[in-house]
Amino acid sequence: MNTRVLGGLCAIAALGLDQGTKALAMNTPALENGVELLPFLNLVRVLNDGVSFGILGGVVPWWGLIALAAVIVAWLLIWLWKAPDRLTGAALGLIIGGALGNILDRLRYQAVPDFLDFHYGSYHWPSFNLADVAIFCGAALLFWDSFRSAKDKPGQGQRKENTTGM
Repeated sequence: MNTRVLGGLCAIAALGLDQGTKALAMNTPALENGVELLPFLNLVRVLNDGVSFGILGGVVPWWGLIALAAVIVAWLLIWLWKAPDRLTGAALGLIIGGALGNILDRLRYQAVPDFLDFHYGSYHWPSFNLADVAIFCGAALLFWDSFRSAKDKPGQGQRKENTTGM
């Protein structure tokens, strides 16, 4: 499968799952007060007007975060267009899909709905959503890929070394 097509499919899947689960969260009244799903996981509806962990919340206007995210998505699309292999394409697609999901939310709500609340006793990880999961997984794949040697990457092991010293 073409790298760009795979990246596009990953972006569409991430965006679709994200928006579908957020629609459920936003339209489930019980999540207003939270619902314990597992001893370490609650589902609770929270609107985050910042970025990760609420950083910049109330400091940067919602439209500023949209502009920043749009620039980042444009840069990621250029990177996807030039992606050297399918792993990079899939990773970029996940990040793009997650970012587009959060952009749509900011356009609609001026904030991003979060609903996954992991905790241990009274210690809570900041709430997040499936766009955040897609972005994290895409970034983790890119990070892992950066440690693979050139010989392990498709099409990279056969490169000739520059013997001219330049």
